[in-house]
Amino acid sequence: MRIVDFETRHAPAWKSLNEAWISRHFTIEPADAEVLGDPVGKVIAPGGQILIAEDDDGAAIGCVGLKAMADGGFEVIKMTVSEAARGTGLGRELMQACIERAAAIGAPRLYLETNSALAPALGLYRAMGFVDLPRQDTPYARCDVWMALTL
Repeated sequence: MRIVDFETRHAPAWKSLNEAWISRHFTIEPADAEVLGDPVGKVIAPGGQILIAEDDDGAAIGCVGLKAMADGGFEVIKMTVSEAARGTGLGRELMQACIERAAAIGAPRLYLETNSALAPALGLYRAMGFVDLPRQDTPYARCDVWMALTL
């Protein structure tokens, strides 16, 4: 397994990996469709990054985005791991890669929005040092947890 920078060949996997987990728990919202349908235009071109986890055969088995924020920080978006790769520690590796990448760039913080029903994700975020924030403005109806990590 390796974590690589997004290339256009990853666009279908970026979309399918995220649609799979979102559809399993929630509904795809307009803000999801926008980012999943145009990862270069909505994430990378405005100063963000997308990291893709590939298996030994080069198949995408996980992903995460770092969406640039006005304060120089990044919002962690669309982090997921394929069903087959769950329980392997890949989610932790992806989050560690986000933290290292953002710190190397000099970002002051990472921010994320999630849902309280996603207990494994919340456990990971808290274990990695994220702390809860008060309610924030969000385009997502499903969001009921806001967190940040100061770098």
